[in-house]
Amino acid sequence: MADAILEFREVSAGYGSGIVLDHVTFAVPESGSLALLGRNGVGKTTLILTAMGFLPLTGGSIHCRGQDISKAPAHRRAQLGLGWVPQERDIFPSLSVEENLTVAARSGRWMLDAIWELFPRLKERRGNMGNQLSGGEQQMLTIGRTLMTNPAVLLLDEPLEGLAPIIVEELTAAIREMAQNEGMALVLVEQHADVALALTEDALVIERGAIAHRAKSQALLNDRATLERYVGMNLDVDESASRKA
Repeated sequence: MADAILEFREVSAGYGSGIVLDHVTFAVPESGSLALLGRNGVGKTTLILTAMGFLPLTGGSIHCRGQDISKAPAHRRAQLGLGWVPQERDIFPSLSVEENLTVAARSGRWMLDAIWELFPRLKERRGNMGNQLSGGEQQMLTIGRTLMTNPAVLLLDEPLEGLAPIIVEELTAAIREMAQNEGMALVLVEQHADVALALTEDALVIERGAIAHRAKSQALLNDRATLERYVGMNLDVDESASRKA
């Protein structure tokens, strides 16, 4: 795909001798947005880690902006435009919010003023240390810091996990802003299918390390039978009191 930001071509990968991804092929176009759905343990996070270069390929190839990056180290992939927001909020606890944001910044659209506009909470807490933030604020900071590297495509691995509903609303609004108004390409791994499909254009369902279903996000959102088959009951944001701010 000539205009693809990120492309997997028959990619197989895993841990040691165990194969988790099995001949996976897909492409994310310029300004495209893709939801990766599936039950726990089917290979979604493995796909993200493989894209970033943390897991070696056992077959196939990965391309970024047409360049084969299959053997490129993670830092080189970041330089080429892959931005990763991991499940773990990997911030620097002893640095301030502003220092966390600027520590790996590269020039481009996403500078401090743009981050403050996207996440007003962070601007209010710009002098706070990372360990003084709530879980939701730390997630905002993780996304903001990745944006400060000015990536071409943002890989988000369950960014809403374990967060209070009000924080989920703020983060989904920010992701929607990036995808729809900023034209940023993104790949979103999210357990809550309704949320992921509402934020993206295209969707892939992963099952047992392979692509089991492809669809436009809106079409899949309306196909409850297919969602139930592949995703189960994770169709709505859990608003239980067990979620933490």
